[in-house]
Amino acid sequence: MNQAAVRSRNRAARWLTEVFQPPVVVTLQLLISPVVEAGFPGTIGYGALAALFVCVLPLLVLLGLVRLGKVTDHHVSDRKQRAPVLLMALGFVAAGLVVLQAANAPRSVMVMVLAIIAGIIVLAAVSPVWKISGHAAAVSSAAVICVLMLGPAWLPLLLLVPAVGWSRVVLRAHTLAQVVAGSLFGGLVMAGLWWLLRGWLT
Repeated sequence: MNQAAVRSRNRAARWLTEVFQPPVVVTLQLLISPVVEAGFPGTIGYGALAALFVCVLPLLVLLGLVRLGKVTDHHVSDRKQRAPVLLMALGFVAAGLVVLQAANAPRSVMVMVLAIIAGIIVLAAVSPVWKISGHAAAVSSAAVICVLMLGPAWLPLLLLVPAVGWSRVVLRAHTLAQVVAGSLFGGLVMAGLWWLLRGWLT
């Protein structure tokens, strides 16, 4: 492959990695979570409130840690730094869950946040020993949940899973095995938890 092709490939990979990074994907996932509620789009504010605690506040703290030199980068490329960052995020998410409960948030939003909490706990437990792909987990979880929630018309979203996984391998952020594991974890475990929780809280 010539240099121009390599640069083009790497540029595409970086674009996919940044556009579909977990905070962005999960924010969109939370914003559309109340779409099944009778009051939508009036209920979208609850999705935004959830995104504030689940994505925005943890990301702001993470960027501050990066600026202070405590964390390598906003993708937390150093595996050893992942568990503490994920536990920090878990604290914000748990606080958000309390706020959402107090605000009488729709069931659809609560279920989504609970599934995310379960995902964070597992990723934090695995991260010290293996660098499973958070990008792959987030995009596969979001894509599968969207299909389950909104119907087969959203199946094309599943194409994002191999695309984002490819970007992480090309950028040498993860091995193929780590990307596949992240995709399976998000698409089967996290989406499965969402499905079960939705049934239990009906």
